[in-house]
Amino acid sequence: TVGRGFSPAARRMKGTRFHDLVNGLRDVLAGWPDRRQGKNLSYAMADFGLSAFSVFFTQSPSFLAHQKALQAARGKNNAQSFFHIAEIPSDNQVRQMLDPVPPQSLYPVYDQIYERLREHGIIQSFRGVNNSTLIALDGTWYHSSKKIHCPCCSHLEHANGEITYYHSAVTPVIVAPGQSEVIALRPEFITPQDGHTKQDCEIAAAKRWLEQNATRYLQGPVTLLGDDLYAHQPFCRRTLLHGYHFLFTCQPESHATLYQWVNLLQPGPDLGSLKLRVKAGSQWHTHTYRWARQVPLAEGEGALKVNWCELSVTDQEGTVLYRNAWITDWAITGQNVAALAASGRARWKIENENNNTLKTKGYHLEHNFGHGKKHLSSLLAALNILAFLCHTVLAFTDERYRLVRAALPTRQTFFQDVRALTRYLCFPSWEGLLRFMMRGLEIGPYAKPA
Repeated sequence: TVGRGFSPAARRMKGTRFHDLVNGLRDVLAGWPDRRQGKNLSYAMADFGLSAFSVFFTQSPSFLAHQKALQAARGKNNAQSFFHIAEIPSDNQVRQMLDPVPPQSLYPVYDQIYERLREHGIIQSFRGVNNSTLIALDGTWYHSSKKIHCPCCSHLEHANGEITYYHSAVTPVIVAPGQSEVIALRPEFITPQDGHTKQDCEIAAAKRWLEQNATRYLQGPVTLLGDDLYAHQPFCRRTLLHGYHFLFTCQPESHATLYQWVNLLQPGPDLGSLKLRVKAGSQWHTHTYRWARQVPLAEGEGALKVNWCELSVTDQEGTVLYRNAWITDWAITGQNVAALAASGRARWKIENENNNTLKTKGYHLEHNFGHGKKHLSSLLAALNILAFLCHTVLAFTDERYRLVRAALPTRQTFFQDVRALTRYLCFPSWEGLLRFMMRGLEIGPYAKPA
């Protein structure tokens, strides 16, 4: 069920409806520089941005074409009533006008949404170890081609001489154990940097994200989550420098020095252990924890000392179902090791609930909606992620939206219905569409008496 796991107050939060999100977005888009000259200014810059956003929000690549057909037939359309688009531009016009706009121009919208969620206590619903906010970092590709490329592309040279051009980004999200939803934050795009001869990379992008956003999200303790790539000394030190905590996956293959130390420790004060029986459905599993304190992360004098913990999950026959290990600056005890591991395991949500959703659940993040010569590919990706974030916000804040989503079997069914209804019918507003769906589903105020 959408919104499950949140407090009743958070689910009933008033004041954020779809038109609030659209108006906030339009205000930001209206400030984008218009590079056109002359008198051909029939479309506002906001119309170009909102037109692209509407395609991602409705998960309908043909949304604008359908609305143009409705306008011709009925003199009105859903692009205007939902997204306040005064005139619908062509796809080529959208691509041409948005190409010079950097994705960072959208960040104020991300910030507005984050602040609204924080003010209403929803961010506080996402808590992990030691009551800290968990922010997971991960890099993901959103475009690749052997032919199409631009100056902002990264590239991969293959042994056979072929080159793959691609775009990628670090996509931070707030996660929490037991919460199926994630909250997307400002992405950081992996793109060639001015004055650098080397290609950009995920860790460099994550460092930039940390430099630019550390104070923005530091309301109370924050713990960064990341895969084994992040568990190296320079990035851990940088995390601590900005007042953050870290909890990164740590594998033996890439951390030989640390595991040599751990393997020399004897069970007892130096190597703690704990076993817990945990109910998993109808089965009982055994969770075995081990931890060590102040072990060196790397070789050499002055190496950063970290705390290490490991979790192994076995079934009743002793078969290992799961095993992973993490490093952290948090002190580890028998009282908090389970919470640490649960927070570390929440990192997978950035892959399953965020990146996988964006790629396979209708947003088609990896589809080439337009590549351009400057920023088009990354700007469209930022709009796509923003559309996903807006649906997340509506699940928290709009009772009609929550009821409709809960009444339908899948996310896919919801968007199929939205596409079909908006193709053939005009609605006075997004809320009008939701009321129509509620009547058809006989839910909420339209439910039949028992």
